[in-house]
Amino acid sequence: MFIVVEGPNGVGKSTTVGCLAARMRERGFLVHVTTEPTDTPLGRLARDGEETWPGRALALAVAADRTLHVEEEIRPALAAGQVVISDRYVQSSLALQQLDQLPLEEIWRYNAHVPPPSLSCYLHHRPDVLEQRLRARASLSRLERIGSPERELALYDEVYRFLERRGWRQTRIDCRDRDADTVAALLLQEVQR
Repeated sequence: MFIVVEGPNGVGKSTTVGCLAARMRERGFLVHVTTEPTDTPLGRLARDGEETWPGRALALAVAADRTLHVEEEIRPALAAGQVVISDRYVQSSLALQQLDQLPLEEIWRYNAHVPPPSLSCYLHHRPDVLEQRLRARASLSRLERIGSPERELALYDEVYRFLERRGWRQTRIDCRDRDADTVAALLLQEVQR
């Protein structure tokens, strides 16, 4: 299986991915955890470029990193019988790169060639909680500074509907009043279905 955890900045994706991976390993699954942008030279270039590159250049760099990610990491791990859990994937590009004024259809064209995950999980939370978490960070990325939790939540909702029309398997989990381990348990229930 290829599982993707998505949602706005500050929602708890990375923590949830760690908890989900631990729960799956406890059940005997071989699990490979990954993230986007990747920690490859291309992924680091895309991550560093976010501060200064205009929208299209960044979108293409992220799409190139994703293509390499699928070919060199995700597909080999799946072929080896591992469950792959990714912290971000196509959905993040479709949502966040709209903050750079790129049309959704254009961003999709850059990413339509990659395989859909077995399941995408969107984490949701209250905008005020997301804002508080972002304010607690030492620094914010350019996209975090030009966006807002309300805007990101709306964009992820739009992306959910966009990919639903394309047949992607998706679910949503409301993170309000739930810690990351509880969210991971709910996500594991979705995976087992």
